[in-house]
Formats: sequence, structure tokens, C-alpha cells
Amino acid sequence: MKNLKLGVLNPKNARERCGALFRGIRGEWKAVLVIILGNIVTAFAVINFTLPYRFPDMGVSGLAVLSNYLFGISPSWVIFSGNMLLLVWGWKNLNPRFLGLTVCSIVVFSVFMPIFRTVPLPLSQDRFMAAVISGVLKGGAAGMIFNVGGSGGGTDIIAMVLRRRRGIEVGQFSIFVNLVILTLSLGVVGLDSVVYGVVSLYIYGVTLDSATHKFDRRKQAFIITNIPDEVSLFITSKGKGVTRIEGRGVYTGEPRPVLISLLEPRHVLQLKKFLQEKDPKAFVSICDATEVLGKGFKSWQSL
Repeated sequence: MKNLKLGVLNPKNARERCGALFRGIRGEWKAVLVIILGNIVTAFAVINFTLPYRFPDMGVSGLAVLSNYLFGISPSWVIFSGNMLLLVWGWKNLNPRFLGLTVCSIVVFSVFMPIFRTVPLPLSQDRFMAAVISGVLKGGAAGMIFNVGGSGGGTDIIAMVLRRRRGIEVGQFSIFVNLVILTLSLGVVGLDSVVYGVVSLYIYGVTLDSATHKFDRRKQAFIITNIPDEVSLFITSKGKGVTRIEGRGVYTGEPRPVLISLLEPRHVLQLKKFLQEKDPKAFVSICDATEVLGKGFKSWQSL
């Protein structure tokens, strides 16, 4: 605890961390734009599809929503101050890029919440539909943010710090925290609203998984063929890389080159048609690669 305080309060260390923070997000304008858009959508969803229906929410936002229901406190102030305290707590354990993008999220979300309160929309009388729309908007926005390596702050900060310190899984921690918040919400908003909140959270999770996996999903192809040079040329002509490994058949003892490539689903179909025509005796194994890191795919900086 002593070291943590020194790391935060020492002016020299603070200047160095701030400098690293701004250097970490230099040239990240695309990620910043995605962060801004994602938080605008989230703020819109909270103001128009959570607060008017007294639904519970997740993380720090969930606590802010409860404080609004109980005491009438503006959620934007609770979210901003709570996130700032969490950033100070986790300062030394978070990389500069993550810190910079998280600060951007907090500021944009806190600014746009009061803006959207001044532009009310006609409310739907269907609470179930409101819960569905809330979950879809929040899940899609969170997927956008996570795909560029950012976060919405709040419990994401705690989860990232605990993962680095204790190896705790982010997903498991988030489920535990949100269950606690939903339990607290029961005495404030009532059982009906909590049930609708659970529906919204479930749809949020499904949408988030779909959004994050869609951008990373690839097909991994293992190819054993008598025409490896032609197959390699075909794959590279589609703008995809291919790796050749010199193998040997155990039964025949003959050299058997193995080609490995990560392809988009549409390219897999084209590859199958090519092999069907050029080498119908080829052996091909296709499997899902749900996350691909490296040049040409997801950046290591997004972790």
C-alpha cells in the first residue's frame, strides 16, 4: 500500500506516468473516435431506456442509477467521481494506452448523459421492448469499445487490475459484481424492474459476445496437397498470408508440405472450389479461430 501511495503522489512519478499516458494514445485517433461513439450510444441508452423505466444497470453506472432513484443525484457526477477514484487506485497496474482510452470513455460518457437529459424522447409503454433496446445498444457499444482495447471504466478498471495482480478472470468478476448490484437493486426498484434488468443484461451479454467475436473470427486452414506452390499462390492472391511447414507422411515416409492459413469464411469456400478442381486428393482441415493477434489482424495493443 505504501508503494502504491508513493507511485501516485510523487510528482516525478506522476509526470512520467502522464507523459507515458499521452504517448500511449498518440496516433490512436481511430480508437478514440470509436470510444467517443460507443460512449455516446451508451449514454443515450442509459438516459432513454434505463432511467425512465427504473431498470437497474451494471457496475459503477448501476450504483449511479441506484443513487439517482434513491436520492435524485445526477448519475453523471457519481460515474465521473467514482471512475476517477478507481483510476487513481489502479494507476500503477494499468498500461498508458488503456488508461488514456478509459479516461476518454469516462469524460465522454459523463458529458453526454446530461446532454441527452435535455432532449427527451417519447417513451414506449412496452417495458420489455425498452429492456431489449437497452441491452442491444449497450452491448453493441461495449463491443465497439472492447474491440479497440478500451473500456467504459468502472468495474472494468477493477477487473483489469485484479487480473494483473491476482490472475482473476474478468468475466467471472463482472458476473459476481453485477449480481451483487442486481441484489441491491431489488430493494430499490422492486422485483419487476430487476427481472427486466436481468433481461437487458442478458441481451447485453449476447450482443457484446456477437460484436467482439464478429471482428476477430477467422477460419484456420491446414492443407496437405501435392501442389503446395499453386495453393500458396492462390491464397496470397486473396491478400492472405500462408505458412509452409515441411512435414513427412509417417506411413509413406514421403515429404508432405503442410500449409497453414487464416482465412475469412468467404475465402474458405473459394479455397475448397480451387482444390476440388486442381487437387481433389488434397487433405484440408478447417476450424474456427475466435481470436487472432498479430500483424494484419487484431493488434497486441488492444489487449
